[in-house]
Amino acid sequence: MDYKKAGVDIEAGYKSVELMKEHVKKTMREEVLGGLGGFSGAFSLAKIKEMEEPVLLSGTDGCGTKVKLAIIMDKHDTIGIDAVAMCVNDIACAGGEPLFFLDYIACGKNYPEKIADIVKGVAEGCLQSEAALIGGETAEHPGLMPEEDYDLAGFSVGVCDKKDMITGEELKDGDVLIGMASTGVHSNGFSLVRKVFEAELTKEGLDTYYEELGKTLGETLLAPTRIYVKALKAVKNAGVRIHACSHITGGGFYENVPRMLKEGTHAVIKKDSYEVPAIFKMMQKKGNIEEQMMYNTFNMGLGMIVAVDADDVEKTMEAMKAAGDTPYIVGSIKAGEKGVTLC
Repeated sequence: MDYKKAGVDIEAGYKSVELMKEHVKKTMREEVLGGLGGFSGAFSLAKIKEMEEPVLLSGTDGCGTKVKLAIIMDKHDTIGIDAVAMCVNDIACAGGEPLFFLDYIACGKNYPEKIADIVKGVAEGCLQSEAALIGGETAEHPGLMPEEDYDLAGFSVGVCDKKDMITGEELKDGDVLIGMASTGVHSNGFSLVRKVFEAELTKEGLDTYYEELGKTLGETLLAPTRIYVKALKAVKNAGVRIHACSHITGGGFYENVPRMLKEGTHAVIKKDSYEVPAIFKMMQKKGNIEEQMMYNTFNMGLGMIVAVDADDVEKTMEAMKAAGDTPYIVGSIKAGEKGVTLC
């Protein structure tokens, strides 16, 4: 009896590391110390000395049951972008710059090429957010999960000068809300998504083309989460002070927008201020889902919402567009009880 016969292939692990090295190399920043394969990832904090009062920010998350679609479609090279996005967007939302990322992959069986594909997506997410991929773990779990299954999660650390943190304390009556377009469902609400499309959750079903979507169902649902790090950095570099920011994730608008507000402020969002992507309309109709539940579960086409002074709206929109994002003026801040109204 040996470890391999027990279900854990150490040689496959070595091969996975070799295959992923080319992707990891692309994400290196000058602050990264040492190479891949150490017991911990090392990152120099020398540059932080330039800040008045540096604050470390962290974020950890996974891709939820969206992974199931990647498994059915046997397409694993973008799910890693989702894992990075869910973490770095939260850091950027607080005013921080993501510095590095670590991933954790649990799998029933280590297929080196598949693991390398997953890490390729993680590396792409790191490139998009300018974070270094300085470590990770691939764990084989024979007997705990089927051989073809895996789960993916990650952890990121960022930094911000305390004076630049986005806390919501500067929020005031008359501030304008600007939303940035999402790329679709992102990585939240997939348990409901899978329930709605239960009959279509086969390779054939997901490969079906839909005119209203302009692509296949699988391509639409697997579209990676948009990373907003560069857009928020561009707004800051344009000299705009963001008063509050909300990453629209699980819980949709009703849970996430109030998290950006301070007491005595109320967000009013106009639902007709932007075009809701076709996938949400399709899900609402097919699943017979109430509109409020849709806005309480999904991003409905807006992945990030910021509040800025009315005088800074044009400058903010220009910076977001220059970073490759699509912004919309979606509402405003009013004095009142902390909460959100969608009208």
